[in-house]
Amino acid sequence: MKIAARLVPATFVKRDNRFRVTVQVEGHLVWAHLPNSGRLGELLVPGRRVLLAIAQAPGRQTSYDLLLVDLEGTLVSVDARKPDSLLYEALQAGRLMEFAGYAKVQREVPYGQSRLDLVMEGGPASQRCFIETKSVTLVEKGVALFPDAPTQRGRRHLGELVRARAEGHRAAVVFVVQRDDARCFSPHDVADPTFGQKLREAAQAGVEVYAYKCRVNEGEVTLDAPLPVTGLAGNTYKGDILCPENGLLTVGKWKPFCKKLKWGAWLR
Repeated sequence: MKIAARLVPATFVKRDNRFRVTVQVEGHLVWAHLPNSGRLGELLVPGRRVLLAIAQAPGRQTSYDLLLVDLEGTLVSVDARKPDSLLYEALQAGRLMEFAGYAKVQREVPYGQSRLDLVMEGGPASQRCFIETKSVTLVEKGVALFPDAPTQRGRRHLGELVRARAEGHRAAVVFVVQRDDARCFSPHDVADPTFGQKLREAAQAGVEVYAYKCRVNEGEVTLDAPLPVTGLAGNTYKGDILCPENGLLTVGKWKPFCKKLKWGAWLR
């Protein structure tokens, strides 16, 4: 997905509230909109280089959107509005083998008490496939983690996916890691143990769980390679490394990440 706006380099100063930050642009302190309600504590550090998009519209209190954070040379996309569009783009291009064979993709579909990001139709056995995406920015020791704060909304979405599966539909949750330095994904039980348990229960009920990392540069953010998903078989991430080896999920403290894996061409 191309970043259409011209990016402006800035220095992060402070987070004012949930969706507004103060940054320094060419020596001046200005406000920028932060399109992410997560904590982002490891990213939003005073003095860190960030990249803004000029975004002017009637009624706006800020003239910029904060899109990218430069984490010691690794660009991280913090725009939580982006993952469903990234997945939609990849689905439309037919690049995801896990979701091959569907004729139609719709966005923002009401289901139960929620609006799920995507539904695919016209697929195998005429089965609809409901998909919810989640934006991931936190990576610790190579493990991408979600959430970084308790998420009641995320738990509700998992419940809707379980319901869809029980009603005979296909259902999947896709964790979009908006950076390229992750080696696997795990639910973040330290931040929200209830979400982690709900995710494991959903997987046991037949909800499919996928994770992809992204290529991020100043011109575009693109859904890239699939990541192994760990921590769904009763193993909770509490700081140890969860490393898949030889296609099996195992808990291994200090084991090297995924170097011996041959996961196959999941992404065309």
